[in-house]
Amino acid sequence: MAAVMDIHVTTDPLPGLSEDQLAFRDAARDFALAELAPHAARWDADGEFPREAIAKAGELGFCGLYTDESAGGSGLARLDAAIVFEELAALDPSTAAFISIHNMATWMLTAHARPALLAAWGPSLASGQKLASYCLTEPGAGSDAASLRTRAQRDGDHYVINGSKAFISGAGVTDMLVVMARTGDDGARGISAFAVPADAPGIAYGRKEEKLGWNSQPTRGIAFEDVRVPAGHLLGDEGDGFRIAMKGLDGGRINIAACSLGAAQGALDAARRYMGERRQFGRKLAQFQALQFKLADMATQLVAARQMVHTAARKLDARTADASVWCAMAKRFATDAGFTICNEALQIHGGYGYIREYPIERLLRDCRVHQILEGTNEIMRVIIARHLLNTEEELR
Repeated sequence: MAAVMDIHVTTDPLPGLSEDQLAFRDAARDFALAELAPHAARWDADGEFPREAIAKAGELGFCGLYTDESAGGSGLARLDAAIVFEELAALDPSTAAFISIHNMATWMLTAHARPALLAAWGPSLASGQKLASYCLTEPGAGSDAASLRTRAQRDGDHYVINGSKAFISGAGVTDMLVVMARTGDDGARGISAFAVPADAPGIAYGRKEEKLGWNSQPTRGIAFEDVRVPAGHLLGDEGDGFRIAMKGLDGGRINIAACSLGAAQGALDAARRYMGERRQFGRKLAQFQALQFKLADMATQLVAARQMVHTAARKLDARTADASVWCAMAKRFATDAGFTICNEALQIHGGYGYIREYPIERLLRDCRVHQILEGTNEIMRVIIARHLLNTEEELR
């Protein structure tokens, strides 16, 4: 039976938060301890999708955190959501990350849907009764998202979608797909966004991918063959898809950065606990200065990353002109730091860190992909550099 982590912090890691935000943190922490921690290792080992636990998260408002209240969501700020995702990820980064992706897809739909679609899907998605996947990546269009080839052709009062998507989180178990498809010419301005019911005729799901981590959520490819979607399922207007996708990804980058903070906090807590218990050469590991210094560096990296993520979230909430570049910087820094902290925590555990009896190896595996998704960290550097050099060239 895998060891269950506790959350033990001697200093306040979240200074300057309101009473409401601290209440969100405590609620998320209690939920994670009760509903995620006892099962996370089994979900990982068995590849089990925790639909029941996610539904319980929805009852607490965690499935529509920053979806407007008018659409059935909690209407919280992006900073509030980041606090929740961090707490969930401290115990189960895989499930927390799926909940964060569902939040992003739900916000994209509810923020841009026409009234009939919003009424039909908004409350059920925001409550977690139904779940959503985000479909942007294709076999030939990963970092180069503007080159996607999935096409939606207008046919009367419907669009007909043909193409394929790759690496879609939740594919095969979710109810709604937010799909980016080309309705116009090549390039970003020819892309539109659609809400596609996951069981629509013509949709086929590929095999469940075998992955290094994120095993509590399935990842599959999706093929679209003459999938007919009502014209009212277009999100925004034709040609708005890339803009909608990028706006969604700003928040998604904060979300996944927050999940890295959680994994890192969980790993740091486990390392501190282990150093206080394990003895070598007649002394506790906590008495060795080399390990003290390692722990100090881990904590410093984590605090720095957290402050950057919270600053980016505040900027996104305020809609500042530089919010996107801050989201990119926060995602790059926090996901790199999170993986490094988990890796150092595993090193402190020695051989025990490498076996599944301890949670460290799962935290390490789960947070590794954070450096790749929602835009690779190399693409984050491109975004940051272009901002610094004051270029307006789009990624093509």
